Amino acid sequence: MTDKHVDIFVIGGGINGCGIARDAVGRSYSVMLAERDDLASGTSSLSTKLIHGGLRYLEYYEFRLVRESLVERELLWSLAPHLIRPLRFVLPFEGGPRPAWMLRVGLFIYDHLGGRKRLPPTKTLDLRADAAGRSLRRDFAKAFEYSDCSVDDARLVVANAIDAADRGAVIRTRSPVVAAKGASGRWSVTIEDEDTGARETVSAKLLVNAAGPWVDQVLDRPLGRSGIHNVRLVQGSHIVVPRIYDHDRAYIFQNPDNRVIFAIPFAEDFTLIGTTDRDYSGDPAEVRITEEEIDYLCDAAREYFRKDITRADIVWTFSGLRPLYDDGASKAQEATRDYVLKTDRIADGAPVITLFGGKITTYRCLAETVIDEIGAAIGRKGGPWTARTPLPGGDFAIDDLETRIAALRHDYPFLSAAEADRLFAAYGTAARDLLGDAGSAADLGLSFGAGLSAREVEWMIENEWARTADDILWRRSKLGLKLSDSEAAALAAWLAGRQSSAGTSDLAGSS
Repeated sequence: MTDKHVDIFVIGGGINGCGIARDAVGRSYSVMLAERDDLASGTSSLSTKLIHGGLRYLEYYEFRLVRESLVERELLWSLAPHLIRPLRFVLPFEGGPRPAWMLRVGLFIYDHLGGRKRLPPTKTLDLRADAAGRSLRRDFAKAFEYSDCSVDDARLVVANAIDAADRGAVIRTRSPVVAAKGASGRWSVTIEDEDTGARETVSAKLLVNAAGPWVDQVLDRPLGRSGIHNVRLVQGSHIVVPRIYDHDRAYIFQNPDNRVIFAIPFAEDFTLIGTTDRDYSGDPAEVRITEEEIDYLCDAAREYFRKDITRADIVWTFSGLRPLYDDGASKAQEATRDYVLKTDRIADGAPVITLFGGKITTYRCLAETVIDEIGAAIGRKGGPWTARTPLPGGDFAIDDLETRIAALRHDYPFLSAAEADRLFAAYGTAARDLLGDAGSAADLGLSFGAGLSAREVEWMIENEWARTADDILWRRSKLGLKLSDSEAAALAAWLAGRQSSAGTSDLAGSS
């Protein structure tokens, strides 16, 4: 029995899947999206947290990708200025694999290729006089400083999903696709709720396979295309340590093997160091940082920082997979980061569009390209709109950010400066909807620690598809870095009690 009919069924709740669902439903297509786990639970929450052009991609002549990324950098900043913030990067040079003249030429291109408007240009630093030099080894005397942006990657995904749902899309999380069959030019897609075991069958004119590291598996299993190998999985791992330096800039370091790593201010009190680039051949669900990668990142950081970064300093690690299109490059770091689309009619004429590669910075452009393919396959509806419409919470001018945060704290004086900053950075103007008529911290309910209240947790559950403590602490916030083990356990126990009560209520209501 078919429960629902839609134009487009999207498989995958990462940045690409949610971006496509948002764009499509805003053009009056009917849309349903299913994610096997939590939103952004794969690659999209395990990035280096940057909206950037990709300076090093110039070495591989990826000029189209870099230009598109640079244009999107400032556009996305304007659409979600609470989630995306400008960030200056310090690039020390003293010998190394890339001479100063090469870096200067690359940065000149980087400054001008994408029509930079608001972000400041590159400049040269004297590290002996600049605060950026204090945490570096004394043999680094000069550096270039250039602009990119940081992003709360998982919340960017959630914001796209919220807007898609508000416009009419149906979002199902923890609901893997267990079967997909084509008949009479349509798809019959069955999903299963992992908590209840309930199955739902949906009829769709077109499938979008945006499953990230699992795209080949989706083609192989539910869609019956055995022997498919299009994706090259490249593992990128990161470590997080207590804050190494006091200023608010990031660093980009050149390694002797031609790779680069970043050191980025993270979650107020920490520094994020990454990423690695290595081919991966195992189960995507089992990816973990390796001992070799930990040593690599610690060693690379020690080459630049005065502080001796060791394993004992690490407070968190994470590792994700970039599902790149397999273009035959000999090294993982040389494989293209550009996105590739493939459209097939593999089951009685029913079309499926499969996505490979891409990066968080270009998700909106990718979505527009996919919508063009959808229009060619099942008929066009509407025109491009996402470049001029802010994401939820981002409906304010970039220059008003500090004023908005100050006003939030003024109107809710029980919030500390750090709490107001965090809430606005997460929710933007929607922070006021969350706080509502609260006149004191007590009005927000039980406190789990680090400013996380029961009201905020309820907001994430009711509005953002959160179900577990990990959803809350490691994706929708990074408060897992600040809560103690006992506080995190108390949150998990509270969630379990809430779910038990809800289940009891549902049972009573059905009898």
